[in-house]
Amino acid sequence: MQLPFPIAAEPEPQTLETGRLLFAGETLFVKGVVAMDGLPPADRMEVCFAGRSNVGKSTLINALTGTKALARASNTPGRTQEINYFTAGDSHYLVDLPGYGYANAPLPVVEKWQRLLKQYLSGRQTLRRAFVLIDARHGVKKVDEEILSLLDSAAVTFQAVLTKADKVKEKEREKVLDQVRGALAKHPAAYPEIIVTSSEKGWGIPTLRAIIATLE
Repeated sequence: MQLPFPIAAEPEPQTLETGRLLFAGETLFVKGVVAMDGLPPADRMEVCFAGRSNVGKSTLINALTGTKALARASNTPGRTQEINYFTAGDSHYLVDLPGYGYANAPLPVVEKWQRLLKQYLSGRQTLRRAFVLIDARHGVKKVDEEILSLLDSAAVTFQAVLTKADKVKEKEREKVLDQVRGALAKHPAAYPEIIVTSSEKGWGIPTLRAIIATLE
């Protein structure tokens, strides 16, 4: 019996090569955006990455692009309140959304970030997919549900990416995957495959590159 939300299979060699080539060139930081009028021209496909603070988002983006410091993790979770744009080749933008679920940010800062995020998700025509990062040690938490519901309401297809998969034993990872599948089943915008990654070990990175490179 086919599981709902199976783990994404390794793509065909040609597709893997397409993904490798997209990220083989130089990846550049374009700008940090704090308001919708600051977004770069919508002249290419873009994908965004969302995840709660400390989920490993910056590390994953650096692993995808083969760099060590393209996306910078803040020492203070939630300090970076910008939407950060990076290029991937001549055809894609990688969009790093601010981490959410932080406890120390002032309420007005949180509210401003939420407004910007809603405007971005509902108003960016070139956004093809959101990748929502879920920590393999913890699964989907209440704060993740908020972003998943927001993606539903914005009608933005999102795909769950399990991070730090090397930090848990296989048996525990299966339990977390079951929990994630149950959570995703409630969300109509969820893409029906999960990508399992470890930035440290390189697990799932070629697969994620290939998926991004072949989105239409």
